[in-house]
Amino acid sequence: MMSLVMVVSYLILIVCVLVAVAFVTLLERKILGYIQIRKGPNKVGFMGLLQPFADAVKLFTKEQTLPTMSNFLAYYMSPVFSLFVALIVWLVMPYELGLMNFNMSVLFFLCCTSLGVYTTMSAGWSSNSKYSLLGSLRAVAQTISYEVSLALVLLSFIFLVGGFDLCSFNEYQKEVWFLFFTFPLALVWFASCLAETNRTPFDFAEGESELVSGFNTEYSSGGFALIFMAEYASILFMSMLFALLFLGGNLISGGYYVKLVMVAFAFVWVRGTLPRFRYDKLMYLAWKSFLPVALNYLVFFMGVKLLCFIIEM
Repeated sequence: MMSLVMVVSYLILIVCVLVAVAFVTLLERKILGYIQIRKGPNKVGFMGLLQPFADAVKLFTKEQTLPTMSNFLAYYMSPVFSLFVALIVWLVMPYELGLMNFNMSVLFFLCCTSLGVYTTMSAGWSSNSKYSLLGSLRAVAQTISYEVSLALVLLSFIFLVGGFDLCSFNEYQKEVWFLFFTFPLALVWFASCLAETNRTPFDFAEGESELVSGFNTEYSSGGFALIFMAEYASILFMSMLFALLFLGGNLISGGYYVKLVMVAFAFVWVRGTLPRFRYDKLMYLAWKSFLPVALNYLVFFMGVKLLCFIIEM
């Protein structure tokens, strides 16, 4: 009975995430339209509320192209697996309503983000296109580089809260948010999230100006829609995690979701403001800037925890 409740709860969560993904695309179009002082494709229905559904119908009814030289199974399954990984990672959300609530949620998150690399790589390789392969190679190098700083930032917080469970972050931030005394780490985390989700200014996997459309060049119709949905689901998840790690909040309170939307707004704001980085500067930023900052904070938090332990003794 308990397992049935958990499955139903998870399915409801997935439906909510997919609806949220649809409306995040509308939010993005609205914001970019205002930033660039132009009208956008966001006027279908009342205030554009029907636009996401119009997009879905258009994408899923278009002709599905199949490159004759592609590796069919890998080409076909990569977008499906990509969306699967982007949705399964939502299991780590520390709900108190009967959803799967396990103690190793941080490790599960790191495993899922590592799996995301394989979907991009196989999508680019199986398309048998030079542009797709170049885009996927860039994406893999970038994602692996920024996963190091993400893992180190998370490790700092694990030392601080003394566990791998995301529930403890809420308990530790009842009085003050972590954002105030780990501000540089928050900036490192946010920039790493942008790189991890292949968003501007780190969107080298989809560098339209030099790679046509990057790793998804050969995809159309449903395949492209699934890749698109996976990207926005991971943006929402990273926003949720940022709000949980740095802004505190209980997941059954309305204020928490306001914070989540504000972080998602920042993702779009960055896209409308900043130009694309140069690729060598992206790698330089990861290994020469973010890595030392994350390591220094890690050593500092280890020292703080040791000091607390000595005082308690």
